Amino acid sequence: METVDYLGTARKRLPILIGLPVLAALVATVVVLLTPPKYAVTTYVAAPALIGGVAAQQFSGQQGANQFVAAFSAAATSPKVIDQVAADTGVGQDELRDGVEVKQVGASSQLTLTFTGSDRATVAPVATSMTGRALTFLFASQVDVATQQVAAAEADVTAATKKITDWETANKVTQPDKLFQATLAEQSNLRRQELEMSAVGNTKGASAAKDALEDNEKRLNDIGPKLPGYQALIAQRDASTNALANAQQGLQAAKAQVGAADPKSVSSTGEVVSDSKLSALAQTVPPVAGAGLLIAVLLIVLLEIVRRPTAPFDGSIPSPRREKEPASV
Repeated sequence: METVDYLGTARKRLPILIGLPVLAALVATVVVLLTPPKYAVTTYVAAPALIGGVAAQQFSGQQGANQFVAAFSAAATSPKVIDQVAADTGVGQDELRDGVEVKQVGASSQLTLTFTGSDRATVAPVATSMTGRALTFLFASQVDVATQQVAAAEADVTAATKKITDWETANKVTQPDKLFQATLAEQSNLRRQELEMSAVGNTKGASAAKDALEDNEKRLNDIGPKLPGYQALIAQRDASTNALANAQQGLQAAKAQVGAADPKSVSSTGEVVSDSKLSALAQTVPPVAGAGLLIAVLLIVLLEIVRRPTAPFDGSIPSPRREKEPASV
């Protein structure tokens, strides 16, 4: 059986075995040293007042914190926010998208926004602008929606009130429901007066009371059939008024959330840090040199396989080896 002299092969291929890893390490070193430095800054966002609490809040329930972080991360890279931050800082949109990273702090509602860029002077303004724009995007839009709801409710109240005014003008009566109740109450008094005057013999007073009763009866007969339509208009106005009150309450809640999401109050930006070249070399060069060594070994094995001649086949089949028979005594 042919044996392989690994040490001899290694000595013979020593230039490849050493040169390839050294070359890979040199190339990696040059690339790291020539790569422009990267600068990073982290903004810390802590806004517990925006999470949980009443059900009307935007992020509530057991998943409120996770939903807030996910929504903030999506808002930070949304086209609208990216456009605004690019206009604020002059940094390209592609660099903004590639350089931002949002992480949740544990399982809390607190988060960090880290931006990494090539210009030390712009990374902090970008992180600050992106945080503020994302918070505004999340909560100011709720104010816009609530404002629209208030405006719609006010329009409904105005329309319902106008219908009531038009009805009163057409029927030449104001507040017929109250007039109807007052007329009913007056009827009771007039009947009592009629009876009392008749009892004392005051026929003239009894007759006047009777005439007044007849007039009131005509008024009741005239107003009564119209009351259901009028009361329907009143109910419509009351419903619109309640809707307006709810919309105004929602607007107040939305404005409170915007106040609680003030970037100056809930966020803080740290110091700008840069990548260490020594750290980058330590993280890059050893793995690259190791990969170069592995490639060198595989290349040497391939060269040995290619250069080793193969013995020609002479057509003979080796006979099976027989075991020696024990010597006879």
